[in-house]
Amino acid sequence: MGARPSGIGEVVAALVRHLPVLAPEYEFTLLRNPVRDQPLSDAANVREVVVRSPANGPVTMLHLPLAVDLAGIDLFHAPANILPGGLKMPAITTVHDVMWLTHPHWCNPSPWGRIERHFYGHGIRRALSASALVTTVSAASRAAILGIAPAAADRVIVTPSGVAADFRLVPRDAGALAAIGVPAGRRYCLIVGQGAPYKNHEGALRAFALAFAAVPDIDLVLVRRRGDTGPALERLARRLGMVERVHFLRPVDRPALVQLYAGAAALLHPSFVEGFGNPLAEAMACGCPVVTSDCSAMPEVTGGAALLADPCDPGAIAAALKRVVDDPALAADLRARGLARAAELDWRAFAAANLSLYDRVLAGAA
Repeated sequence: MGARPSGIGEVVAALVRHLPVLAPEYEFTLLRNPVRDQPLSDAANVREVVVRSPANGPVTMLHLPLAVDLAGIDLFHAPANILPGGLKMPAITTVHDVMWLTHPHWCNPSPWGRIERHFYGHGIRRALSASALVTTVSAASRAAILGIAPAAADRVIVTPSGVAADFRLVPRDAGALAAIGVPAGRRYCLIVGQGAPYKNHEGALRAFALAFAAVPDIDLVLVRRRGDTGPALERLARRLGMVERVHFLRPVDRPALVQLYAGAAALLHPSFVEGFGNPLAEAMACGCPVVTSDCSAMPEVTGGAALLADPCDPGAIAAALKRVVDDPALAADLRARGLARAAELDWRAFAAANLSLYDRVLAGAA
């Protein structure tokens, strides 16, 4: 759990919040990122150890006991795709997706990405072969995992992600939106997610231009992190004649993100692949209609509460987006279905499902 928001960070936060309460008979040791200067939990059955080596760094990969004393640990849960080296106890690894093995160019196309490809590829393959159990956050990710490691079928378990309670219906606050860079009085579609190629932000921008080039009173707002694709998107917006209507926001905090969802005409999320796709759940929980991809985990996560389109077809994405924006009855129906679907995505249930797997592994190791 570092300084920047992430889907994996949300998963870890849910485990930290719920597991000590669900399992008072267990003692939990949390390996804490040094940027977190406050305890993660005040539960009596939790102890915390600050580990200076990065969670996804070379020491962790090669031999985690060099960085932290793991004596007395009966089960290790690795929540961030890779299984650390040097573990002597049984381990469960959460593999959110296998893009680094199947589509590494979608993760990081820079020269550094070639190094990351080998790093994550090694850690994920170790997880799939050596973990007592592998959890993943969607049936789509499980299918992708089994496409690589079919022999692991009886060890790969789906524990669907949830959505945090602070993503909820709130009144639209025009002043708060203006303070974070949304032009006053303008309708807008919203994109949320990191700047990696698999998010398909270029396709989203092209689709927005196809849908609304002749509709001057609606904008596109992007909240993005990581990646060096921002300048390329700005150049594309200029070529498409949309540069004045596309707004790249600075990083925002959770209340601001909730406001962005609350005020948007639609969330546009046409990823090529997702392990889960937290913005989908967050948007639905805030009553924001969703347009997303018809592949990977997106149909599963939205559960019939979104319009789906081929992410490789900007025209299809544009048509779906225009339908939502132009049809208030459809938008209202998507809001209602999205709220109902988001209510089914429960972090406590996610933690309880993981706890049942802890019990299973520990019973087998006894």
